[in-house]
Amino acid sequence: MNWIQLTGMNQLEEIKEKSRQKPQVIFKHSSRCSISSMAKGRLERSTAPNDAEFYFLDLITYRDISNRIAKDFHVYHESPQIIVIKNGECVYDESHGSITMDDIKEQVMA
Repeated sequence: MNWIQLTGMNQLEEIKEKSRQKPQVIFKHSSRCSISSMAKGRLERSTAPNDAEFYFLDLITYRDISNRIAKDFHVYHESPQIIVIKNGECVYDESHGSITMDDIKEQVMA
């Protein structure tokens, strides 16, 4: 998995713009949560779709970005959480044990 580190607010505007050409996926991770670590490991052992970009947000360090994601994309904050962005909008979000690469692929290909 080739994560793009999400560390700046300005990246959220880039994600919105890039999502008009290619789906963008954000994984919100808490290093303090064993379920989050399990979900991250499951994603990293899976094959990611080539036609999407995957961002990794350490929400402990960048809680302000996590809060902005919730506001901008109209999703309830959860951790771990996967968010798929297309055409500048969230088209899918899931959390905890329900995060699977198969579901992400399905949303990316839709």
